[in-house]
Amino acid sequence: MLDKLDIARALREVAMLLQIKGENPYRARAYETGAEALEELTDDLGELIQHKRLTELRGIGAALAGQIAELYKTGRSEQLEKLRAELPPGVLELSQVPGMSLKRIKALHDALGVGSVEELKRACLTGKVRAVKGFGAKTEASLLEGIYRYETRDERVLLVDALELAEPLLAHVRGCEAAEQADLAGAIRRWEETVADVDVVAATDDAAQVVDWFARYPRVAEVEAREDARCAVRFSGGLRGELLCVPPRYYAAALHHRTGAPAYLSALGALARELGLTLDERGLLRGSKRLSAKTEEDLYRHLGLPYIAPELREGAEDIVAAAARDGRDDALIEEGDIQGMVHCHTVYSDGKNTVEEMALEAEAMGMKYLTITDHSPAAHYAGGVGLDRLKQQWDEIARVQERVRVKLLRGTESDILESGKLDYPDAILEQFDVIIASIHSRMKMDADQMTRRLVSAMRQPVFKIWGHALGRLIQRREPFACHVEEVLDAVAGSRAAVEVNGDPYRLDMEPRWIKEARKRGIRFVISTDAHSTNALHNLRFGVGTARRGGLRRGEVLNALGPAAFKKAVRPAA
Repeated sequence: MLDKLDIARALREVAMLLQIKGENPYRARAYETGAEALEELTDDLGELIQHKRLTELRGIGAALAGQIAELYKTGRSEQLEKLRAELPPGVLELSQVPGMSLKRIKALHDALGVGSVEELKRACLTGKVRAVKGFGAKTEASLLEGIYRYETRDERVLLVDALELAEPLLAHVRGCEAAEQADLAGAIRRWEETVADVDVVAATDDAAQVVDWFARYPRVAEVEAREDARCAVRFSGGLRGELLCVPPRYYAAALHHRTGAPAYLSALGALARELGLTLDERGLLRGSKRLSAKTEEDLYRHLGLPYIAPELREGAEDIVAAAARDGRDDALIEEGDIQGMVHCHTVYSDGKNTVEEMALEAEAMGMKYLTITDHSPAAHYAGGVGLDRLKQQWDEIARVQERVRVKLLRGTESDILESGKLDYPDAILEQFDVIIASIHSRMKMDADQMTRRLVSAMRQPVFKIWGHALGRLIQRREPFACHVEEVLDAVAGSRAAVEVNGDPYRLDMEPRWIKEARKRGIRFVISTDAHSTNALHNLRFGVGTARRGGLRRGEVLNALGPAAFKKAVRPAA
């Protein structure tokens, strides 16, 4: 008899196999939703099945309930077995290799019996793949590169996925009567793009009770280690987690210590030693005297430093930068500072919602303006808006504006063409309220060619915002090659700004380049690159990335009010 986590794993396998087959994505997502519902289940699964109450769970309909009951009672799933029989052996593993489509997996299985990554690797190294019809030496070399990327892949998960688990987990820990305080720490608190584990720190005088409560979280698949005040677990899906419990008087120090990156903590520890102090998760100690630190601000005060936000606790350079502030009030941008949503798509290109639906959602979020920036004609794959439909869109924006309070701005995400010119004639570009200029094609140009392309684009006479600057998709596509400093120099000397893209699969540009841009006095917008009303709520990811780059409110254009923002980004001089 399978337990709820075993059944959840089976449902996730069905979802992945359906995706590989190219089935309706909503069908695959239904199995994912069912798996999540089981992982979070606190009631007795057997009783729910016996009393036919599975459909009371979020996202579980009658058909899925039947499959769950089948798995629970028999340990088998007819649907899963059918999918396994239809697809080649090893398809789940092989599909993780970049460049391996289902068509290629089938062809190599039929011709060479390939059923694993190791077998694929041997076939490539012995030159057998190139002999298969439809492949060749170039494809074989490309697959070897994909295998290398697979074997050296980062097993960290995206921040957005980690938060889906971490935030309910934190609520669970805070729900324990013995926990006085609890917070997420580690890479999540620093808003890193990817996360290896979920760290939680709790303040309590009864660590055993909190540890037991933590270990009983429904999505815990295995308790890997357990001590009086610590508990390490593995969650369903593979992500690891750890809880640290400390007495309330040590909470600030422990939270601080579990938040900073190793290089940062090492540098801060060295500074403490220069002052005759030791610094660890129990606070600051001078000789035999422990200094009082009720808050993280107290810790920094004892070290002679201004408060350093969690997002900036990465390395020694962050400590140097904090010391250079010399007490100046120079607060980082916050989500509440943002007054307008920038870079938003609608059904006019590849968005899921209408102009009015996007406007109403932005209004409900308290925003004062919204830019409608659908793709330009060159992005034909995304339904780019041709000149014949542009007036239609502008007319609709005007009609919707009469029904909503949020200010609607006419914009475009204009493709940067190979030449560096922007898509749409100049006479049209000048009629927009805002232009996002982005690269979506020919991303494999060499660094010199791409740099010339971008520099030319930034020097175009209209004001433009450089969108998702380096085109990366985290863990899926590397940033394209270019000499970033040269492009930033061009931005600084042109009518341009830079976007911090809040799409959690992009988070572009990276914090290191934000810092370089700031040195040049470049201005920014923080966007969501929203293709739906739900995606508007990704703003916090953009703000988190901006804070990691050290952005202040005065450097962010969409922290301005509607009139000031429109004036600042107006394409025509």
